Amino acid sequence: MARDRLTDFTGAEIRVGATIAYPTRRGNRVRNSEAIVLETMSDRSTGRVVPMLKVRPTGRDSGFIARKTTAIRTVSAEHAVVIQDPEPAPKS
Repeated sequence: MARDRLTDFTGAEIRVGATIAYPTRRGNRVRNSEAIVLETMSDRSTGRVVPMLKVRPTGRDSGFIARKTTAIRTVSAEHAVVIQDPEPAPKS
């Protein structure tokens, strides 16, 4: 079975090393967070396939309260958007 490419809602491909923005919760509010994609995967525990991303937050978030940790997180790819593609490999 062929594996389709994972894209954000704009159609940009989400690849390992890409910088994304995704929504996070802080108390009773929602903010945007920036992170680097470490791995793409899928979750089938709910009976349907849900694309997931393992990411490391960069620490740049919206809002005036700073993020306390930059621990690796697993987030849904449903509302993520690519803001910077990974650098291509150098040509020899």
